[in-house]
Amino acid sequence: MTAADTTSRPLGDPTSADRGTRSRAWTVTGLLVVFMMINFADKSVLGLAADEIRADLDLSATEFGLANSAFFLLFSVAAVVVGVFADKVRPTTVILVMALLWSVAQVPPAIGGGLAVLVGSRIVLGAAEGPAFPVAQHTAFSWFPDHRRNLPGALVTLGITLGVITAAPGLTWVIDHHHWRTALWVLAAIGLVWAAVWHFFGGTGTYRTADVPRAHGDAAKARTDAPAPEAAGERVPYRRIFATPTWLAVTAAYFTCYWAVALMLVWLPSYLRNGLGYSSSEAGRLVVLPWVMGAVVLLAQAGITGWLMRRGVSTRWARGGVGGAALALGALACLGVPLVDGSGAKTVLLAVGMGLGGSYAAVAATTVSELAPPARAGGALGVMNAVVTTAGLAAPAIVGVMVDRQGPGGYQNAVIVTGAMLLVGGLLSATLVDPARDRARLLARLRA
Repeated sequence: MTAADTTSRPLGDPTSADRGTRSRAWTVTGLLVVFMMINFADKSVLGLAADEIRADLDLSATEFGLANSAFFLLFSVAAVVVGVFADKVRPTTVILVMALLWSVAQVPPAIGGGLAVLVGSRIVLGAAEGPAFPVAQHTAFSWFPDHRRNLPGALVTLGITLGVITAAPGLTWVIDHHHWRTALWVLAAIGLVWAAVWHFFGGTGTYRTADVPRAHGDAAKARTDAPAPEAAGERVPYRRIFATPTWLAVTAAYFTCYWAVALMLVWLPSYLRNGLGYSSSEAGRLVVLPWVMGAVVLLAQAGITGWLMRRGVSTRWARGGVGGAALALGALACLGVPLVDGSGAKTVLLAVGMGLGGSYAAVAATTVSELAPPARAGGALGVMNAVVTTAGLAAPAIVGVMVDRQGPGGYQNAVIVTGAMLLVGGLLSATLVDPARDRARLLARLRA
């Protein structure tokens, strides 16, 4: 509720200020969707050019995997630092600086150089992109009360999927016809254009993460008396939030999701080409299938979660249960890959398994936002993201070693490992996630 909401007026007669605020909220959300699209286009480019880069720089699968893992070396550290600062600094500025750094980081390997330049640029890019998802979600949520956050949260997460869907065919064409370094120049230019648009149209809303409006950044000031539980919530230590079953379980489940995402980004194009026998152009088209599946699941998940919450179903089931079911179904599809014959059948199971497996991010963000008091939400999201993205540090390198040792069979074995992890994540989400219960316990301990 903003200051305008406190003025008496007839129902169904929204003011122009209300309409303008809603319009601005969706404009900012749209920009954040594109922000995440660019983020994941940046991440996916090396996977799309894996064979070309390995041939050009004479890299083994292990070396290429390590180069991709380097992206996540400072990713988690930056996510923690910026996540905590998101509670104190204007997210609008943080997002602008991140976008500019993304473009700058693409330039050194685009100019030339070998493995060392590639690794160095990916470390810088990872540090700049690490905080992107929690800060984007935190900013989007600032424009909406809690009961309206499922859709914008899912849309921002959908930007991840849309980034790969739109980038894969286009970047594959650029790589095939104009060299993989040219693709980096294209991404740098797109990042600069987006940063210019955000500078003029971006902003932060007036809602705190738990429905309490606040004056923040360039949004209009709101007059409100913060309820006592929220004021008390500012004194909740982070360590208590991190010790709740909900935070631990949702972080573990999201970790398995991110493992699947890292596998898709780095090794799925190579699996399609070298493991399943598709051509480069075919792989460039087929690689989008799991991301399309993920987009459908994200929107369906947001719809189902919102529908359940409007009917009074607790978020234990509306978020933890629905998200856990998606991970479990993805696990079964991944575990079924070695049981079928033919590239077509394996590709379908990969698309379903990875698509469902990579769909947990929106559930994780909205769950932690519900759990954490407003003054701790950015930090809680940032630390969760930091822990989760260590999957990106491990997965590319581990799968690279598997491919070098096992040949094409290493790709399929990596999918089996991913399926087992997703199954564990799904069970944890369905059985332990209960943000309302754990939030009440946190505040009760302060009042005791």
